[in-house]
Amino acid sequence: MSKPAPYIPAIVNVASGTADAAREALAASGAFDVHEVEPTAIAATVKQLAARGARRILVAGGDGTIATAAAALVESPAELAVLPGGTLNHFARDLGISTVAVEAVKLASSGACRGVDVGMVNGRLFLNTSSVGAYVRFVRVRETLERSFGYRVASAMAAFRILFTLRLMAVELVVDGQKRIYRTPLVFIGVGERGLQLPSLGQRIRGGKSGLHVMVVRGRSRARLLALGLAAVAKGMDSVARTPEFESFIVDELRIDMRRMATVAVDGEIVSMSAPLEYTLERDALTVVLPPPDSLLAETG
Repeated sequence: MSKPAPYIPAIVNVASGTADAAREALAASGAFDVHEVEPTAIAATVKQLAARGARRILVAGGDGTIATAAAALVESPAELAVLPGGTLNHFARDLGISTVAVEAVKLASSGACRGVDVGMVNGRLFLNTSSVGAYVRFVRVRETLERSFGYRVASAMAAFRILFTLRLMAVELVVDGQKRIYRTPLVFIGVGERGLQLPSLGQRIRGGKSGLHVMVVRGRSRARLLALGLAAVAKGMDSVARTPEFESFIVDELRIDMRRMATVAVDGEIVSMSAPLEYTLERDALTVVLPPPDSLLAETG
């Protein structure tokens, strides 16, 4: 008789609003050993499971939970399976992982793996995006408004508030050994090529170029920046990308020099880092359970 397949360890973030749905889907599958974990213990639990020889580890939660688990696994041979359980689930959506719990669990139990690129900034891993400037203020304002208005309404209100109060900062970017000096309200860095038109503005392009996609808006005056911002809202970033104020390029490495400690958004979380900010792309650094490539092509075709 053949031995039954071992249970796949599954980590459920108990603070996630979709924890109950995750438990139900995992229990119905019968293929998982569920560990209910507080957010502060996720990284340690992932490392423990990997050290014990777990070949595949499922993690249920939002982008922050997945990023925490990924950082713990990035130097491990263990495979990461994702059960999306957040508000936006950028990482899962970008990679074609279903946000329907039953479908994600099915993929996690039997799907194949591929290497996925990640970004690093001063040694900290990010899966999706990082930025300096206006987006940091946006997150802070949104978090304050969210207590009264909910996530989506708070996001819209915060975006327009920041748009009308843009602040310029002096930064020096070093790209391929060449220095570029800007006064800008925002430097955006995304893992993988990003869309420049609505409704996919800022989203990873499936099958797009590998690298760190850097976008910078060159500041000239607040009035001009406001006009560009409104144009982006109305027509998409493609209209702005054709102006001399906007630069977009894809690189493997980037250094951002600033005159002070930097407040940086990393996958939506705000952290303080010492300048300079050293960004690098780590190719195929994370092994993730993914849908077959032909299914992704069918979705985008």
